[in-house]
Amino acid sequence: MPALLAEPLRPQFVARLRRVQRSRLFRQNAVLFLGGMASGLGGLVYHAIAGRVLGPQLYGEVASLVAIYTIGTTINFSLILVLAHYSARQLAQNHQGALRAMFRRTNVLLVIPSAVFFLLTLAACVPVADFLRLASPVPVICLGLAIVVCSYMAIPRGLLQGRQAFGALSANQGLELFVRTGTLALLLWAGLGVTGSVIAMMLGAGVAYLIGTYALRDVWHEPPDPVRMRTMISFAITATLGTLGVLVLYNVDVVLAKHYLDTQSAGIYGALNKIETIVYYGTLSVGQVLFPRVVEAVATGRHPLRLLFLSACLSICLGLCALLVFTVLPGPVIEIPFGKAFLSAVPFMREIGLIGIALSLINLLVQFFIAVHDRAFLPVLAAGCFLLVTLIALLHGGVGQVVLDVLVTLLLLFAGLAVRCLFLIPRLHSSVA
Repeated sequence: MPALLAEPLRPQFVARLRRVQRSRLFRQNAVLFLGGMASGLGGLVYHAIAGRVLGPQLYGEVASLVAIYTIGTTINFSLILVLAHYSARQLAQNHQGALRAMFRRTNVLLVIPSAVFFLLTLAACVPVADFLRLASPVPVICLGLAIVVCSYMAIPRGLLQGRQAFGALSANQGLELFVRTGTLALLLWAGLGVTGSVIAMMLGAGVAYLIGTYALRDVWHEPPDPVRMRTMISFAITATLGTLGVLVLYNVDVVLAKHYLDTQSAGIYGALNKIETIVYYGTLSVGQVLFPRVVEAVATGRHPLRLLFLSACLSICLGLCALLVFTVLPGPVIEIPFGKAFLSAVPFMREIGLIGIALSLINLLVQFFIAVHDRAFLPVLAAGCFLLVTLIALLHGGVGQVVLDVLVTLLLLFAGLAVRCLFLIPRLHSSVA
């Protein structure tokens, strides 16, 4: 009897599978997933090389500097969202020339803020080095310059995402980490140590900017349309605060661990954090596809709930696959990239997988809120960031305690953002209708 029931169900399953494969959402996610995985694996190899060559104690310095770099690139991710949002709306209205004007205008507008930021970095390099217990302030100075270059990298990436050129965007993300990792090996071989790891990040971002600009070469033939940059200010504020919140969630713990824990434990926690980001980068493509699709749906009068639901299901499936690997093979997952010196991180692998899933879902919801230009989620996100810093500052008795602090915070934050989403969805339906 079960066999008879299975026969008619098989063609239906095959037909449904083919529809999923033909879905534009599926194909776009598949393309960006490859770039996201290349980026994530490239980042892991970068940290694996640094960890193996420098050892846990000096690697703790690299991990904390990379965490500050990621938080400092808030302007990068904010610009990507702002430019993707505006260009997606302009392309929906067939204003092709707006992309050319946005590219030139944004490059010019970044000059003065970039110069001011670098001067502030020079002024603060010694106190920052002291807080992180670094041997020299030179890596901090190089870090400021790397953040400036990374900000410019956002310009072509935002325009590529807005026009849904996901193939070029995926290749750009993978190429950045390929250059970063390759130059890291050369710089460490040359004896530049921690400073070389920061210079490698700057070179990767610079090459990505040049390649991304080349990918937009067809835009230069369009007559420029007028661009009203002031109309983006309100959205830019929302995008910046939302982006900063997500970046703080998976980087400030590394900085605080470097400050509160001993050097060995800080290096172990830094390795765990990089394993966690495998899940984040593995699902990053889902949010990157969701964002312009939601903007497009709202601009054309369609409700984006189905896009959010499918994207959340995809993120959960990808995250559970990673969690399974972390649970079944925790030793190899740590030992292969970082070596036996980091095996004390093995007992925390399951929790790290759960943290990665929670972080990916939080990022997905934040991308959705920003795309529909909701602001009510910001206090919830800020409360989550405050709770994370407070828990680590009060409870930092070891690596396991910091891992627990992060897990509890992210689960509570996801619940709060999910509740906000439930209140928002009926309003979107009525506004679109």
